[in-house]
Amino acid sequence: MVGAGQLARMTQQAAVALGLSLRLLAARADDPAALVTPDVVVGGHTDLDALRGFAAGCDVLTFDHEHVPRQHLHALVDAGVVVHPGPAALRHAQDKLVMRAKLAGLGVAVPAFREVTMVADVVRFGADHGWPCVLKAARGGYDGRGVWMLNTPSSARRLIPELLDAGTALLVEQCVPMRRELAAMVARSPFGQAATWPAVQTVQRDGVCVEVLAPAPELDPRTAEDAEELALRVAGELGVTGLLAVELFETPDRKLLVNELAMRPHNSGHWTIEGATTSQFEQHLRAVLDYPLGSTTALAPVAVMANVLGGTAPPTMALDERLHHMMARYPAAKAHLYGKAERPGRKIGHVTMLGERFAPVRETAVTAAEFLATGRWADGREVH
Repeated sequence: MVGAGQLARMTQQAAVALGLSLRLLAARADDPAALVTPDVVVGGHTDLDALRGFAAGCDVLTFDHEHVPRQHLHALVDAGVVVHPGPAALRHAQDKLVMRAKLAGLGVAVPAFREVTMVADVVRFGADHGWPCVLKAARGGYDGRGVWMLNTPSSARRLIPELLDAGTALLVEQCVPMRRELAAMVARSPFGQAATWPAVQTVQRDGVCVEVLAPAPELDPRTAEDAEELALRVAGELGVTGLLAVELFETPDRKLLVNELAMRPHNSGHWTIEGATTSQFEQHLRAVLDYPLGSTTALAPVAVMANVLGGTAPPTMALDERLHHMMARYPAAKAHLYGKAERPGRKIGHVTMLGERFAPVRETAVTAAEFLATGRWADGREVH
């Protein structure tokens, strides 16, 4: 697996259970997954020689991020390395403009969009589709990075020249009225077997996912089925092997538009570790190795995953001590900590709760995650 972040860390846990040996290409020896995995190669994912040496002897090369240059992936494939997902599929997760054009060509609903090569492109787009509109970096953005809201033509004139001068490839999109954000995840093997989990609702704050509600509450059964069928269709059309997460906008009239694609384990699927018969991490390994896929049956009526985000002020107690208090108060909560240094807004872990009804399950998950982040309970009381 190229990359050694929290996704690789949780994939390592699944690999152990399957008797597999996971090798990691880590940027640093103290990356989250490198701390818990014995077979670690330290090197850069943009270094073709490092990639070649890393891949030697591996059965399959896969990823915990989409940032490996596509020309390097083609070189590896040409050298006989099995790469899943392959470069032809992965380019649609690497380049938003390529993805938008491909999906639109397939008749898949996406927000109106246009490539941006000059300020006039955005000014005309805003005149055609209304303000505000959304400017995005075509490559490399995530967790709210590389996304700008443009409210007027003058805001476009101020921002865009600087970005274009820096070599940033850009597209502009219609600001879509939406009811909420959803995500549908599918796993697909080289043989063509595929499996989906229930569509979930994702809750965003400042462009960062803070909660996942599974299954998406009060989602019309037909819409839920449409979301899963859409993910299956996109995976098949793009030739994805492994996991595909399809991030969706649900509009006020209950239509679905594709927002983003990710071809790897995804934040919206962390709930599956405790909440489904087969977790997304195990399923990804099964898929890329062409093993039979596992059941995706949910293990409880509802599951809520809440991310633990680094706070703006350093907590007065160590994270291990916060974990101790959280576990004592909520013994049914399942915490996953990523071995990361705490920084404001950084994902350092998550908490998952299962139960019968969303309201109490969600309150517990969110309260537990907030306490792990801050050392304070929801009533403002700080533990000493």
